[in-house]
Amino acid sequence: MIIVTGVKGQLGYDVVKELNRRNVPCKGIDIEELDITDREAVFAFMNAERPEAVIHCAAWTAVDKAEDEVDRCSAVNVGGTENIALACREIGAEMMYFSTDYVFSGEGCMAYETTDEKCPKSVYGRTKLEGENKVVENVDRHYIIRISWVFGVNGANFVKTMLRLSETHSELNVVCDQIGSPTYTADLAKLVCDMSGSGKYGVYHATNEGYCSWAEFAMEIFKKAGRNVTVHSIPTSEYPAKAARPLNSRLSKKSLDDAGFARLPSWEDALDRYLKELSE
Repeated sequence: MIIVTGVKGQLGYDVVKELNRRNVPCKGIDIEELDITDREAVFAFMNAERPEAVIHCAAWTAVDKAEDEVDRCSAVNVGGTENIALACREIGAEMMYFSTDYVFSGEGCMAYETTDEKCPKSVYGRTKLEGENKVVENVDRHYIIRISWVFGVNGANFVKTMLRLSETHSELNVVCDQIGSPTYTADLAKLVCDMSGSGKYGVYHATNEGYCSWAEFAMEIFKKAGRNVTVHSIPTSEYPAKAARPLNSRLSKKSLDDAGFARLPSWEDALDRYLKELSE
């Protein structure tokens, strides 16, 4: 049996959906069922359930809010992850943890390899990196998957925000100098389920194929959705945010290739299918 934390989030929701589709016994949980920051509660829950694996999707992902609420963010991303990892070690379960492009400096224009130097520039990035370290320190049988620019049917994301704004705006300013890969959680969930139980432990980068800027992503959303919105490309310097954003979020997929896992489809193809899913 597999436990999936953060089932109310975009990725957790789609992972449980995919496991159910494959008839894999699983249980999706969120904060109502288990507060991952409570170590005693985590140990009691895991000892009662005795899962073979935990797919740990729960996380603090409010990037700007994290700058003001450092302790709360750290309690979830570091403390909560450590609690899950320690419990996995105690019962002999494998663990999958999701990290982020924010663990890198976000400089340059080369795609980051899994082994490249980590240099997070935000509280969110630092706590996700510390979470990675807690998994590595405590669970031998672990998978760490770094992802970026996530969108799914269950929860808030950039695509939904653009569609909502298009109802009241004919022009929008969108950042053009942050480059990365949008990632559809339905595609990612299939990879996650292929990887879980494979025994191919280690660190991976997994995003949909291809790169774009946020402005290019917005233009493609409006084009595919048939919305008449003019996108004005602006530099990050003209869109101040509390937390530093990586300008370069390109992630190399060599790790997937080396382990024999199929890469995800192109982000444009993923966006097509996602818009169809939203309309249904």
